[in-house]
Parts: sequence; C-alpha cells; structure tokens
Amino acid sequence: MMDIYSIGLDYGTESARALLVDVETGEIVAQAEKKYPDGVISETLPKTDVRLPINWALQNPKDWLYAAEETINTIVKTQEILPEQVVGLGVDFTSCTLVPTLEDGTPLCWLEPLQNEPHAWPKLWKHHSPQDQAERITQLALEMDQKWLHRYGGIVSSEWLLPKALELLEEKPELYKKTRFLVEGADWVIWQLTGILVQNSCCAGYKGTWHKRDGFPSKSFIETVNPDLSDLFEEKIQGKILAPGEKVGYMSDKWAGKLGLSQTCAVSAGIIDAHSAAIGSGLSSSGSMFMIMGTSTCHMLMFTEEILVEGISGVVEDGIVPGFYGYEAGQVSVGDIFAWFVENCVPKEYQIEAEKSKQSIHQILTEKALHLRPGETGLLSLDWWNGCRTPLVDADLTGLIMGLNLNTKPEEIYRALIEGTAFGTRLIIDLFEEAGVTISKLQVGGGLTKNELILKIYSDITNLPIEVASSQYSSALGAAILGSVAGGYYPSIERAVEKMVMPSSKVILPDSDNHNYYSMIYDEYNKLAKLFGRDSDSSLKRMFGIREKVIRN
Repeated sequence: MMDIYSIGLDYGTESARALLVDVETGEIVAQAEKKYPDGVISETLPKTDVRLPINWALQNPKDWLYAAEETINTIVKTQEILPEQVVGLGVDFTSCTLVPTLEDGTPLCWLEPLQNEPHAWPKLWKHHSPQDQAERITQLALEMDQKWLHRYGGIVSSEWLLPKALELLEEKPELYKKTRFLVEGADWVIWQLTGILVQNSCCAGYKGTWHKRDGFPSKSFIETVNPDLSDLFEEKIQGKILAPGEKVGYMSDKWAGKLGLSQTCAVSAGIIDAHSAAIGSGLSSSGSMFMIMGTSTCHMLMFTEEILVEGISGVVEDGIVPGFYGYEAGQVSVGDIFAWFVENCVPKEYQIEAEKSKQSIHQILTEKALHLRPGETGLLSLDWWNGCRTPLVDADLTGLIMGLNLNTKPEEIYRALIEGTAFGTRLIIDLFEEAGVTISKLQVGGGLTKNELILKIYSDITNLPIEVASSQYSSALGAAILGSVAGGYYPSIERAVEKMVMPSSKVILPDSDNHNYYSMIYDEYNKLAKLFGRDSDSSLKRMFGIREKVIRN
C-alpha cells in the first residue's frame, strides 16, 4: 500500500517553506525553504532607483511563484514519490498582503509601464504608511456607529485591506481605476495554482472586515469614506469565501506539471500564516491561547461565543477552525526588537566572545541574562519598536527603555527587552479574561521558542504553563493539515490534528516568586503604556511627528 502525503506551503515575510507530510502519522518526510530574491522591498524598487517613502513594505509576486516551484520540486524529487501520492496542498500567507491585478490575475507591477510605480506592487502586511487612512476610517466608523468595528477592538489597523485600498485610491486614483481586483497574497497564489479565484474566510475576516452573517461593511459606509471607493467590495474584492480546509479546486495542468504533482491534488482555501501555525501546533478547541513567536507575535484562541475585546485584530466565525469563533491579537514587533539590539547595540568584546565560543550573540546575551533575577536590572521596556498592534492599534508608537544608568550592561538591556514583550503578552491575556474568555495555558510555536530564557520569562510573567509545539514548522504543518482535509483524507480539521500533530515537546511551568516580582513591574508597565500610548499628545507621538517632518523636508 502506498504512503499518502499532503503538502504545506508556508509563505513567511522573508522566505517560503514547503513540507511533505505523511497524512497518517504527521511525520515530516521532507522540507525545503527558499528566500525571496527581492526580499522585503522597503528602500528602493527592484532594478530601479525609485526610493520608497517611510513605512513602506512591498514584495515581488514573482518571488512567491519561484519559491513554490523550487521548494515543492525539491521535496517531491528527493523522496521519489508518485504524483498521485499527494492528495492535497494547503497554503498559508502573511496578511494583509494585497496584490492589485488585472482581470486575468496579472499583478500591475508586471506591466512594463508600471514597474517604476510603487503602488503597483503588492503591499506586505507590515506596510504601515496608511496610518492616516486607518485613523480616518476608525473615526468615521465610530461616528456612524458601525457595529463591525467593535469586533476589531474598536480600531482599524493600517495593516488591513480598507486603509491600503484607500491609500491606493487617494494617492494614485488612476491606478486604482486600472486595478480590476485587489487580492490577498494567499488567494492570489491559489488562483495561480488552480485557475480559480476565491477568498479565504481567515484573511477576509481578520484583515478585510468581513463577517459570516453581515458580510463586508455597507456600501453606504464605504461611500462616506470616499465616494470613489464605493465599488471596492462589489467589484474589486471578488471570489466565493471559503473556510480553511475547504477545497478550492484541483491543481491546474500547468502547475501540476511544474510541481511534479497530479491534477487530482486538491488545493485548500488559504489561511494566514499565524493561524495556520495554531492548527499545526494542535489548537483545535477552546481553553488555551496559541502564540506564534517570531519577528512579531500573533496570539490566537478559539471560543464558542462572539465576545468583543478591546484592541484585538478580530473575532471571526470559522476564522481558524470551522465551528468556532477564532480570536486574534498581536504584537507587531518581538523577535525583530532583539535582532535590532544585537545588530546595533552590542560592544565589540561580546562579538569576540561569541566568535571564540562559536556561539551567536543571542546565545552569549542569553547566557549572561539567565543569571539576572526579576527586577534586578532596574530596567523597563515598552515593546513598540514597530508600533503597537494590541490593544492600541497604532503604527506611530515607538519603543522605550526606562532605568538606564552608567553601569547598565548589554545583557541587562537584552533581558529587559524580552520582559517588555512578555508584559505586552500579559496585557493581551488580561484583556481577554476581563471580557470573559478564560485562558488556562499557552501553546507556542515559532523560532523564538528555541530560547529557554524567553519561554521562562513569559511563563513567569503570565503565570501560565507554556507548551512548546512539537514541530518547529507549525505554520507549514498547519497548511499540510488543511491540504489533507481538502484532499478528503480526513473529514475535519479536528480529526486531522488528532492524527497529524505530535504532543508538545516540552512544558515550562511558572515560578510563583518570580511572578510576584514581575507583577510589581507589570503595574509600572501599565502606567507607562497609558502615559505614552493612550495620550494622543504623548511625547512618543510628538517625537514621531517631528521625525517625519524632518525626513519629508
């Protein structure tokens, strides 16, 4: 009897990964990763001298297709499997990553006259320049008492579909008019693979302000935002909305040939990468919160009711697993804060020590910081290096470290930065519990889970046990699970998770004494967050405004 497989295609911020997974055991048989040749486009457009404004982040869709072809061919050929052995394929993607296209799906940036036009390129999730548009949409929604706004914590993020579409319309109206469709990255890739344009309920719900019963925001509201935007949801956002795990269709002749797969390989509706990681780590019912910890952190949980929570990124029916309300919150900057510190603020002697011991700077700093006790550094950090997602949803906020003195050492700052991100997570947990959603444990996945210090600090600060995902590729595994369901091997995501996800690799338990000390510091964190984040005239926001004025002039 032949072994049966599914493929998970995971599109991250910098690279794409493909997993070949045995659907019966969940064993990862092969994996391959490819970095995008053009990476995150944030300074100049590829092969041009066109400079991008501040807070822009674009990508090249050619990179996505290249990565799919390279990674899937690698895993299929190395295992020498027959095409018909792969029953399904799932795709996860960063979101909201928005592609403006022609009728046939051609991205506008592929048209020669528009290759030098920044607005013709896909805007990545961390494209934050539509902050002004997001604030205006939020204010108008509040004035018009739009009930959909309350499902998103009362604030529209600059990362979402509406602000990005409005930015395109206001800054390049002729390009908005030329755009036939605005498509999420996951849906665009699936469109290429199958020839079928659909929307996935995960992206549509969390980033597109769609609701299963109420649909998208009303045309009357959109017309009030801007009369020329009125056709957005009727004309430019198209395709049947399918939940993760539902079958879009089968692999097209063209792409089956390119990837070495069969035309009987089913393709699942897409999902956001973080939400896919929740499935790949075993989250398929209520009671726990899953965190995917990497460059940023997304916090997800499922509940049987729709409850409104301040500052969340959304509550969406069928958003993660059909039959549950999926909740998302997040911190827009976590691992990249630690990376910033290592790249810019560590003295030469630490680098020499790392080279001699054949360790990374992160490992050196972690070893030194392990010996510090909670509160010993006297430092406190606000985790807003790239803005605040939950609960303030404000891309203009910046980071802060308090308590520095002439004796402060790098490892003390490093630990304070970790603690600051953990306090941000505790704040998110508190918001859910105050709203009536009980959280009994944390499940974690992602690159940062390799760092024991980070896990211990998070457990002590939240006072919750932390279960570490068995697979380091939880996003791609989640996509493979969706592929197995779309391919008909399992009747539901819950059943597939039972069979394909291994038990947690380790469990971290909180220390009550450490938690007590951290609770005192957390009180100060909350005071700082209120002072610098909730005050519209805060020093952080004023300094951000001064910086922008200087750069633009």
